[in-house]
Amino acid sequence: MKKVILVLVPILIVGLVWYLFIKPYDYLVTFKVRTFPGTINQSLKIWNSTLKDAQLVNQVGFTHLEQNIKFNDSTYLYQWDIIPLTDSTSKIKVYVKDLDHSFKNKIAIPFFNTDFEKRTISTVKDFNEKLNEHIAKFRVKIAGKNELPATYCAYVSVKTTQFGKAQGMMNNYPLLNTILANNGIELNGRPFLEVTQWDMETDSIQFDFCYPIIKSDSLPQHPDLKYKQFNSRDALMAVYNGNYITSDRAWYALLDYADKNDIKVTGLPVEVFHNNPNMGDDALNWKAEIYFPLINADD
Repeated sequence: MKKVILVLVPILIVGLVWYLFIKPYDYLVTFKVRTFPGTINQSLKIWNSTLKDAQLVNQVGFTHLEQNIKFNDSTYLYQWDIIPLTDSTSKIKVYVKDLDHSFKNKIAIPFFNTDFEKRTISTVKDFNEKLNEHIAKFRVKIAGKNELPATYCAYVSVKTTQFGKAQGMMNNYPLLNTILANNGIELNGRPFLEVTQWDMETDSIQFDFCYPIIKSDSLPQHPDLKYKQFNSRDALMAVYNGNYITSDRAWYALLDYADKNDIKVTGLPVEVFHNNPNMGDDALNWKAEIYFPLINADD
């Protein structure tokens, strides 16, 4: 019995010291969702922007985000770890620490249903509900390898954020449409968007909003309007249904698929739009083809 006590007491002491003074969080919430990490990343950022006294303070890739939220006299640190499980499911672990009352919480949590626990569960539940509402508003289906056809196009270059992508297109639609129509330029396919730069840490992008046209010797000139030859290329393709504001959800799905299947892609997507959002209709009926050009072994 004495030997058992001599073994157990040091273990208990070490465990207690770790729990009270070393453990880096006060509370852990774990749940699963039916979507891929990129959607969770973007939804977290949008949800954070709707909260009072909330701030994203760090991001590692798009699977780890750290967030500070102030509640009265306390600041809570939320560390969100996003773990892909399958092509369509992920696990989220939320490590929460009260930066001002951590020691007090660690003592109280094993014995009481504290306000800290209630607030943490309520906050995470609110995000989970918002996330599931968003997931119901779009669909992504990986279609495999396909070919992006060559075309000549008129385009406008735009610098914005991922969330501002659709607004950037809408702002330039009148310019492209009016100039080309007024000058009798013949269209030659669906409008598309070619991303030329993408910073995943800041969600900033640059893209060319393009109208395929028949090339001619008398193209209209405008300071913001340019022309180029878009060359054919092999690509990994997905079909996206939903509002074009969030068509970047398909970007992350394609990147996940490419990584899991050892397919090398450029990381700069091309979106081909089948619908005019100005015509209304349920956004789930909108369709866009999303491509990531392949990197060939000899490139």
